[in-house]
Amino acid sequence: MFASLARTLFGSANDRSLKAHQRRVPEINVLEPAIQALDDQALAGKTQEFRTRIAGGTSLDELLPEAFAVVREASRRVLGMRHFDVQLVGGMVLHSGRIAEMRTGEGKTLVGTLPVYLNALAGKGVHVVTVNDYLARRDSEEMGQLYAFLGLSTGVIVPNVPDEERRAAYAADVTYGTNNEFGFDYLRDNMKYRLQDMVQRPFNYAIVDEVDSILIDEARTPLIISGPAEDSSDLYRSVDLLVAELAKDPATFDKDEKFRSVILTEHGTETIEEMLRQAGIVTEGGLYDVSNISVVHHVQQSLRAHTLFSRDVDYIVRAGKVVIIDEFTGRMMEGRRYGDGLHQALEAKEHQEIQQENQTLASITFQNYFRLYPKLSGMTGTAMTEADEFNEIYKLDVVEIPTNVPVIRLDGDDEVYLSETDKFNSVTTLIEEVTKTGQPILVGTTSIEKSEQLSALLHERRIPHNVLNARFHEMEATIIAQAGAPGAITIATNMAGRGTDIKLGGNVEMRVRQELHDLEEPELTAREMALREQVAGFHGVVKEAGGLFVIGTERHESRRIDNQLRGRSGRQGDPGASRFFLSLQDDLMRIFGSDRMAGMLQKMGLKAGEAIIHPWINRALEKAQKKVEARNFDTRKNLLKYDDVNNSQRKEVYAQRKEFMSSEDVSDIVTTMRNELADQMVRARIPEKAFAEQWSSAELAEDLKRVLSLDLPIEAWAKEDGIGLEEVMQRVEQAAAQAAAAKAANFGPAVMRYIEKQLLLSTLDTVWKEHLLLLDQLRQGISLRAYGQKDPLNEYKNEAFSLFNVMLDELRERVTAMLSRVEVMPPADDPFPGQTLDGLVAVHPEPPGAIEAMHPGPAMFSDSGMGSASLQETMEPPPESVRLAPSHPHLTADPATWVDTPRNASCPCGSGNKYKHCHGRVA
Repeated sequence: MFASLARTLFGSANDRSLKAHQRRVPEINVLEPAIQALDDQALAGKTQEFRTRIAGGTSLDELLPEAFAVVREASRRVLGMRHFDVQLVGGMVLHSGRIAEMRTGEGKTLVGTLPVYLNALAGKGVHVVTVNDYLARRDSEEMGQLYAFLGLSTGVIVPNVPDEERRAAYAADVTYGTNNEFGFDYLRDNMKYRLQDMVQRPFNYAIVDEVDSILIDEARTPLIISGPAEDSSDLYRSVDLLVAELAKDPATFDKDEKFRSVILTEHGTETIEEMLRQAGIVTEGGLYDVSNISVVHHVQQSLRAHTLFSRDVDYIVRAGKVVIIDEFTGRMMEGRRYGDGLHQALEAKEHQEIQQENQTLASITFQNYFRLYPKLSGMTGTAMTEADEFNEIYKLDVVEIPTNVPVIRLDGDDEVYLSETDKFNSVTTLIEEVTKTGQPILVGTTSIEKSEQLSALLHERRIPHNVLNARFHEMEATIIAQAGAPGAITIATNMAGRGTDIKLGGNVEMRVRQELHDLEEPELTAREMALREQVAGFHGVVKEAGGLFVIGTERHESRRIDNQLRGRSGRQGDPGASRFFLSLQDDLMRIFGSDRMAGMLQKMGLKAGEAIIHPWINRALEKAQKKVEARNFDTRKNLLKYDDVNNSQRKEVYAQRKEFMSSEDVSDIVTTMRNELADQMVRARIPEKAFAEQWSSAELAEDLKRVLSLDLPIEAWAKEDGIGLEEVMQRVEQAAAQAAAAKAANFGPAVMRYIEKQLLLSTLDTVWKEHLLLLDQLRQGISLRAYGQKDPLNEYKNEAFSLFNVMLDELRERVTAMLSRVEVMPPADDPFPGQTLDGLVAVHPEPPGAIEAMHPGPAMFSDSGMGSASLQETMEPPPESVRLAPSHPHLTADPATWVDTPRNASCPCGSGNKYKHCHGRVA
């Protein structure tokens, strides 16, 4: 009651924020006559004037009114669009580092030019993040005209672009790109070997377009760069044949659709174990014995592929490849792959060629990536439903910006039917009735399967229509351009992130580009005028008919997706209508709607072929959607908690890498590592204050020979009077220093410094990669600690900290051991044979299921096409043509002596592979 009274007296927080910004609008408007009086050259010259004032100490906030006035006038001259007052308010919200919620069609792309220009004046770069490559290119081209007019440079980041072009794009004043490309470039930069090869510069300010899609929907899983792991395609095929039979019996597994998880029952475990024995896949022990853990992994992923993932819903098979379908946009995600073996399991299920699995080399979540920006803001049409999450995770407030013209769209109550068949028949009947009036219709479906099911019904009634889904992705621009024409019927699988307005009467600009691109003057001008007159006439017809009619055939688990579909109608004060049709067989109703709701509807007299329409139904559905949103929020929060542990380690490793790269001489670091290792080895074999006869002299001599290549008379030292631990440590350090000095004198100081630096960097990368693999494995099983009354997160923190210390010890030992054995060989082109950045893939996983949602596991889908250089291209060139001899603690001239190499250690041949996958491979 008190909160309601306070809102009545003082207004909501949103109202107060809007008033504060609206007070500055007159300051901008009063400048408009003076700015309009400037010629083009004088208007463009304002940019340099602003930069001079910034250098003199003027703040961006002080410049805001003038800068916004300049952008508005430049936009009017270059783009033919003048910012409305509400768009100025939106620009101020973005500049203040908050999220602006603006309805579809309110011109968010144009709003972004205001804070982009103002913040780019500081010369530190502004990143504009979009949801797909098409929008990044389109916006950079269209808005780039405005920036170029004002003297700012614009760059765009898209896949498969060489590093030189990426570096130039990041050096521009304004850089457009997708969230994935920005994130992957950050990870790739931290795999480079020279500072000058890094493409990104220090982070400054980012504006995220469709901020809810990027920071909420796609934040459930991390970005991962991975490299090839061992091949196990035959095992996937063998297991798939067995699981395909197993999945026919529902008694062998328990499936939870709500949490997208599936596990074998006791009967299923016994059945598959017997099948695996008969197939010769399991030869000893039980299915869950340590020796068969790889088989369990393959069985689990194959079971997920057969029971949780559906063709034409979650993925399609195209040109011999399994292609993922984005659940939020309905787009095909070309080149991306599910990770952790799931994509391989789907390829086996669909009898396609099985690609090689990958191993994590670097990873980061979107939460932690975007928190790297000192200043962050975003814009979308649907953010208020997730305002709590934006504030808790990103410290971003959401401000709802009023529309320029009041919304007059008529939103009808949902219609609920008993069966899906009844629902689609009613939708088809409504389409048939509405289209007779000339009113265009947009029908939203949740999957390709549903869109084609509805399309078939329309074909039966001979109703012409267009289908927009992943199968007809190439026709998107043409279909969207005509979707607002009189009588047009468009069936679309999700409309999130399309980035193109459906304009009443049709989109004249897009039609000009599509239909008149090959014409020349004077025919071009005449045809364009005729086309514009036709579309203007169509606009009047459609407006009179009631505008765009939006029909939703199912409720999405997120209210935002429904609002995005509904928001396609009624843009800029246009008339419109919307209505959603549901059935008790829909996924949301079946999985998340309570059984009580279904019973209540039937008690209220719901019969086959009839619909029930009541505001109570709308409220009940909204509650179900809120439950799903809360569950997904918990998933993302839990993921972030685990990644925060990794993030602290990631920051430390990346900072250390940059320190190594920026140092001309790392000899002090190497010396410290060597001395610490020597002291550690001595202390391990000579207890403090121990008598000489208590020393493990022979073992210490062997350790020093193995790691430091020192042949020291430890047993003779033990017989000397008065010698102790400190004296031995000094002698070992001195001997190691003399050996290193002799090697440096033999190589020459410049060559030695080069070798030390490159070995330090390459070894850090190797141990970090191995550490990430251990963390992945740890996270998969850490949830079991809960059975011992222990908090899995705290256990993960403790274990991860211990593993990090082990990694640092391993780094110290490997660097020291390799430097003690390094030799100069005849010149060759590649200073580090076998190590390249080629063949890596960038991974952005599929949202995890229930078990993984509670305790997120490793990555699940990947994006090929890195555009990265090989290692030798990114390494600092040697001071003279040298080649390093393969270095390894077990390396000798005779390969026959390599058999003592540990199975998981790097192979002594220098290939970079593990010994068990190289010279230690079992035939």
